[in-house]
Amino acid sequence: MTDASTTIATLRELKESGFRLAIDDFGTGYSSLAYLQRFPLDTLKIDRAFVKDLKLGTVDSPIIRAIIGMGRALKLHVVAEGVETRDELAFLRMQGCAAYQGYLFSKPVPANQLQHLLRDRRSEDASMAAERFRNRLAS
Repeated sequence: MTDASTTIATLRELKESGFRLAIDDFGTGYSSLAYLQRFPLDTLKIDRAFVKDLKLGTVDSPIIRAIIGMGRALKLHVVAEGVETRDELAFLRMQGCAAYQGYLFSKPVPANQLQHLLRDRRSEDASMAAERFRNRLAS
């Protein structure tokens, strides 16, 4: 980051080559609000430090709301890191952050198991959606 103009040029070349760019661990370390405007970004990843203590209905997080709001205003894809509980996910979804990663979805798996994990998850999601639909019809 000592030569920001070279970094920006390199990132633009990567983007023009088809890469999607993300700021990881946003809100901690060297991340800066200036990066959001200066770099050709696609994704903003909210650091786990802001997610870990969320409990639906009991704790509000103005920082998470602000990060999600900034990301959406800048037309960035927003991803929450380290989501481990349904309460955390529910709060994030209520704030407009639908994408997440973390143990709630899965613990890390070897690359050769990823396809099976995704297929199984897609099947589970379809079953849950069908169950919700049946429950609505029964109501």
